[in-house]
Amino acid sequence: MSTGTLIAIIVAVVIVLLVCALAAWVIRRRRRLQARFGPEYERTVEARGSRRAAERDLREREQRHDALHIKQLSPTARDRYAHEWDQVQERFVDQPEDAVHEADRLVTSLMSERGYPTEGHHQQLSDLSVEHGRTLEHYRAAHEVNGRSTRHEATTEELRGAMVHYRALFTELLHNGQNPRESEA
Repeated sequence: MSTGTLIAIIVAVVIVLLVCALAAWVIRRRRRLQARFGPEYERTVEARGSRRAAERDLREREQRHDALHIKQLSPTARDRYAHEWDQVQERFVDQPEDAVHEADRLVTSLMSERGYPTEGHHQQLSDLSVEHGRTLEHYRAAHEVNGRSTRHEATTEELRGAMVHYRALFTELLHNGQNPRESEA
């Protein structure tokens, strides 16, 4: 075998190994994003029209989120919010629309206390998606019903559903992104 042929084989093998390493890196990065963002990953792919654009968007969200000063709640603050949530739920029986509006306000207040910016619903969704991608659809659904409720266009059943949706995100935010049973351990 000539030296030129041997060099060509070695170069080809190196190129194949580099391509395999690059492919493995891309797959690992994609899986990490999918695991972190949950259903929000596919939603973003659909909205952006390509995986590449979606993954760029999700990495930008991570960078913005990393620059935020997200903090855990103190036990006192957690107890106060839990008590307020109980009052909102009790209010639902007699004043469902008011209770849904109050649930929205309480979730926004909790977000703010944790360190999330609260101006602009789209930006809220983007910021929350980094740590709360699995419950974000709940927030979207609740917020949509809350908007229709403002115009008195939501049924009582839809309002009840909104409360359930708000509670999913509220509970996750309240317990610093952990399962409540885990945070008490």
